[in-house]
Amino acid sequence: MNSDSQNIGSTKPYLIRALYEWCTDNGLTPYLAVQVGAGARVPMEFVKNGEIVLNISFDATSALNIGNDEIRFKARFGGVARDILVPIGQVSAIYARENSQGMAFPVETADESAEIGEANNAPAAEDQDEPAKASKPTRLQPVKSK
Repeated sequence: MNSDSQNIGSTKPYLIRALYEWCTDNGLTPYLAVQVGAGARVPMEFVKNGEIVLNISFDATSALNIGNDEIRFKARFGGVARDILVPIGQVSAIYARENSQGMAFPVETADESAEIGEANNAPAAEDQDEPAKASKPTRLQPVKSK
């Protein structure tokens, strides 16, 4: 049973897609809060304190694809068309602009992303299992209000 649970994918992309659909079905504007890190392609001039909030509504984006590993779309920033790429692990929240209802998520660090990619199949050299177990409870705590 333990080996099966290691192969189960994250619920995060599914929850992001569900909340995006909920926003659009209710005429709300979905906003995506992102902790910008390696692999993200966003307009850096709009990043503040390592975070950017993106309007991912139908009117603000084209070719939006919320995949299991990344979110991709095209959008205009200051009149300039940009290709945006956000790794799912860097999404800290999705919420409606109008009422702030949505969901916050833990943000993966580069080390955590690599660990997840290896599916914890590596031997416990350097006792990496213990720090990972210790960090998981903190990843599930509520994210601070913005």
